Amino acid sequence: METTKNYAGISNEFALQETAKIVLIPVPYDGTSTWGKGADKGPNAFLEASENMELYDIETETEVYRQGIYLADAITENSSPEAVVNKVHETTKKYIKRNKFVTLFGGEHSISIGSIRAFNEHFENLTVLQLDAHADLRETYEGTPYNHACAVHEANKTSNLVQVGIRSMDLIEKTFMNEEHTFFAHVMINDDFWMDKVLEACTENVFITFDLDAFDPSIMPSTGTPEPGGLLWYETLELLKMVFEEKNVVGFDIVELCPNPADKSSDFLAAKLYYKMLSYKFNEAQVDEEYESGFTSKENNNQKFKFEDE
Repeated sequence: METTKNYAGISNEFALQETAKIVLIPVPYDGTSTWGKGADKGPNAFLEASENMELYDIETETEVYRQGIYLADAITENSSPEAVVNKVHETTKKYIKRNKFVTLFGGEHSISIGSIRAFNEHFENLTVLQLDAHADLRETYEGTPYNHACAVHEANKTSNLVQVGIRSMDLIEKTFMNEEHTFFAHVMINDDFWMDKVLEACTENVFITFDLDAFDPSIMPSTGTPEPGGLLWYETLELLKMVFEEKNVVGFDIVELCPNPADKSSDFLAAKLYYKMLSYKFNEAQVDEEYESGFTSKENNNQKFKFEDE
């Protein structure tokens, strides 16, 4: 499966695999979701929204795409949940070994089992920072450990798992949960220092897995299982900025966008979130480069992305 053009319509100069610092891997998979379907269409909607996004970030005064963003071939394996996880793991590891800053866009949350596994093998003392409405700690669900409801069960055993925004879970998940590293939404709302506590719970190396249902459905309705009482935009950015400034974020994935053709706002939020996270990561590296050749934004934004089976 190949895309028809570059991420966000950027010019080839900034989209070459050889020179790009950043790799974006789309994973259009929705094999284990149990209610709202459509996460397999999430990467395409995200990429289309990215084409119509301004590429100058006002807050950081940067154009992070100039660091180079290579849009990898999408992962189209879907023969079984385990095969998908293995392919995500293999592909993620390949680009980590090439010293790229690797990012993924799903697809439903089971894809993160593979991405987390790859980062955990490469980085010592890794924290997996999970922003999510759901605990996703089940050992198995519907007959497989490679289910969206099991997305961080393995990470909980192999890394330092920190969970933020949790407001929905099964009782069995309490037996696996480290409640000292779990930030429940109903507690966060009354704790002025929850962000500091999240930072304290993280080790130096951090991988972020961001389920978009972490957001309140008032701003992010297009997810498979929207839960009331979620995070809002600026408090989320405040936390992310702190994490990127104080820790070594080694990569991230974003999952569970289920686009609604009648409402593009969620697609655009996902696009802005991805670009904002990159802007925080590469902020210092870009300061001296921003005005050398002037601002360029929304280049070639008239074409659409299309995924085709290989």
